[in-house]
Amino acid sequence: MVTLEDVAKQAGVSLATASRVLNGSTRQVGADLRARVERAAGELGYRANLAAQTLARGASNVIGIVVHDLTDPYFAALADGAMRTAAGEGLLVMVGTTHRDPEQEIAYVATLAAQRVRAVLLAGSRVDDPEVTGRLRGELRRYLAGGGRVACVGQPLLGVDTVAPANREGAAALARALAGLGHTRFAVLAGPPQLMTARDRCAGFVTAIRELGLPEPRVVHGAFDRDGGHAAVAETGEATCVFAVNDVMAVGALAAYRERGVRVPEDVSVAGFDDIATLRDQVPALTTVRLPLTDLGARALELALGAGETPVVEHVAGEVVLRESVRDIR
Repeated sequence: MVTLEDVAKQAGVSLATASRVLNGSTRQVGADLRARVERAAGELGYRANLAAQTLARGASNVIGIVVHDLTDPYFAALADGAMRTAAGEGLLVMVGTTHRDPEQEIAYVATLAAQRVRAVLLAGSRVDDPEVTGRLRGELRRYLAGGGRVACVGQPLLGVDTVAPANREGAAALARALAGLGHTRFAVLAGPPQLMTARDRCAGFVTAIRELGLPEPRVVHGAFDRDGGHAAVAETGEATCVFAVNDVMAVGALAAYRERGVRVPEDVSVAGFDDIATLRDQVPALTTVRLPLTDLGARALELALGAGETPVVEHVAGEVVLRESVRDIR
């Protein structure tokens, strides 16, 4: 059977362009591209899919958002930004949480595609597993071929519009700021090594410390949550400054130090990454790398609802915010 991918390949256009021409999308396609697609479809004997035409015309007013953990303030903020944008467009939202299970993420995409939602937003780190990533890309291609739209917040590995936080750069900037306060003995609460966000933030921090000629930080792997940060404190050794690769882990570390009678920042300094909303009530106030989380979610959905011919990748820088959890020891 001739597929839309076959038509796109013969016409020399993207799958999205072929879908817009043949599935009745309201988005405009140039006359030359339209003619090439229609000619290729005629030569191959392609027949359009009626369900795909319905989706491409925007009959569905539902958006699907898939996040790793809705109880994590990071993902709650991303989802909130996307949902506010959806509400402004008169769209309804379905939210699913994968609990960091890549297989569940693939299943959600297949289900949302079957329900012919207008667009899908994936929020969360990719894992270092080419086989799993390849299967997810395949599921997304099938959905896109039917006229769907996709964007993600995370690493640009899926061939779709992506808002990519500058994790390495943000962690490196934080490392330099902390070293500038006189710290030389560091520990990194690094999260799971297969999780790319955690790995990139750890690598950015460690590389910056190495480039400054300071002793190699002690790296402690563990869960990417509050309990992971809490448990990892036991292995930080003689570090005067501890960097947790997300704020939720940092909050767990602060709790563990408090239980042990270790004072922050008098005895040890602690920093995180993300600047989640719940930090407003944290004592001492946590030093972190601020990401505009709500804006990231909103922008990703804007991309998903847009009419771009080729995938767009927008890198978003973080801002180092020095607060009371870090002490100047110069």
